[in-house]
Amino acid sequence: MGSISVVLADIHDVVRSGLRVLLASDTDIRVVAEADDSAEAVQTVLRHRPDLVVMDLDAAAVREVLRALPGVRVLVFTLSDDDDAIYQAIRAGARGYLLKSAQQAEIVRAVRGVAAGEAIFGEGVADRVTELLTAPAHRAEDAFPELTRRERQVLDLIADGRSNSVIARQLHLAPKTVSNHISAIFTKLRAADRAEAIARARDAGIGTRHRHLTSITA
Repeated sequence: MGSISVVLADIHDVVRSGLRVLLASDTDIRVVAEADDSAEAVQTVLRHRPDLVVMDLDAAAVREVLRALPGVRVLVFTLSDDDDAIYQAIRAGARGYLLKSAQQAEIVRAVRGVAAGEAIFGEGVADRVTELLTAPAHRAEDAFPELTRRERQVLDLIADGRSNSVIARQLHLAPKTVSNHISAIFTKLRAADRAEAIARARDAGIGTRHRHLTSITA
């Protein structure tokens, strides 16, 4: 019997099946149960008390699983390489983040590593995690949790006095997309105009010129 007990949580049967077959090839890993949604994942974790949950559910599900069984380790295994998804998963308590494009050996290594207490981030994710975790202390998500990560990035640049066209170039977005984000920011912050949004952002310590923003594709 494998010494690492694992629960698989994914809405897609084919993904769970593939993982189950792959992990069964390692004699130290034992898949004890599967779940296809967050509610079932919580119930399954409580029933089997595994060492590790490999899951492709949202950050709220990660939090629910960890709340149900503190100490269980979570490896997110997903198609989503969006910065906001990565950040929210880590904030929720995930110890690893691996894309479904990973090679089989990398998946097994991640399962072993996270189960052993390591923080494992797949190729193409690790550098972005470093950027996310080494950002300055004053962060827009702390002051304005209602904003998405992309909206926070736009707000940072607005507060730095950047024009819409400059923001579009820096974040590799269409000008219309930037305008949409700005409208959403005004609505969520209940700001009457750009000047009020800038004032609120700067009051929160956001938008300093030395702040580094990583440019990511839309």
